[in-house]
Amino acid sequence: MAFTVTEEAAQWYIDEMGLSSGDYVHFFVKLYGGIPTAHPSYFLGVSVGKDGEMGPFKTVDEITFYFTKQDQWFINEFNLKVDMGNEEPSFEFTPIKQSDDSSPSNS
Repeated sequence: MAFTVTEEAAQWYIDEMGLSSGDYVHFFVKLYGGIPTAHPSYFLGVSVGKDGEMGPFKTVDEITFYFTKQDQWFINEFNLKVDMGNEEPSFEFTPIKQSDDSSPSNS
């Protein structure tokens, strides 16, 4: 699992949410409405502040973007890249390829 936030996307959050150095942006799992994801019927929400035990995170321009450990399952099987779309951030969920078990089996 990789979690990345591009400089452009980080700058959008800084501008839109009035963030300052040392702030936290919390991505969290929602059941209804929000940012579409790779999980059917699940969405992402966004809030400012540090809440819960921090799991995967990325610090860009002194702003920490993170998921809590409780919500880490949501991206465990994906690489998530938060990038800048045309007018707002886009969320790219890329499945992690499972490595082939090429070890010989005992028959």
